[in-house]
Amino acid sequence: MNTFMKEAIKEAIDGISNGHGGPFGAVVVNNGIIVGRGHNLVIYTNDPTSHGEIVAIREASKFLNRFDLSDCELYTTCEPCPMCYGAIHWARIKKVYFGCTKDDARRLGFDDELLSQILKRDDNLSYIQLIQVDREECYQVFLEYEKDENKIIY
Repeated sequence: MNTFMKEAIKEAIDGISNGHGGPFGAVVVNNGIIVGRGHNLVIYTNDPTSHGEIVAIREASKFLNRFDLSDCELYTTCEPCPMCYGAIHWARIKKVYFGCTKDDARRLGFDDELLSQILKRDDNLSYIQLIQVDREECYQVFLEYEKDENKIIY
């Protein structure tokens, strides 16, 4: 299993364990070093934009003291939603490794299909590479979240 995806999964588990939000964790990597990490904080902060990828991007930008993260990669437990995809674009990250798919997220109640249809992403036009890795390990986190009787659906 990929070392950085393992760290993204740890973030997701931390978020679930603390009731912060959904099973989404992410890390930003620069030259083989994690410079930003985050998990979903929507419930914890009452901020609908506090998705794991965005939290990790904010932390990486602060740590590196710059907004241009074009020399970084992102590892995330789930295929980015349209909002996170936009943040990845603005951070200029060119490579994203993800575990679960948006269909996996939809099965848990996280459905961004309407936004996806409105924004109709054309991967042929994008410079961002989306590469799926370690889905099974990430999906185990989704199953843990699904079993959590104290979760708040949002």
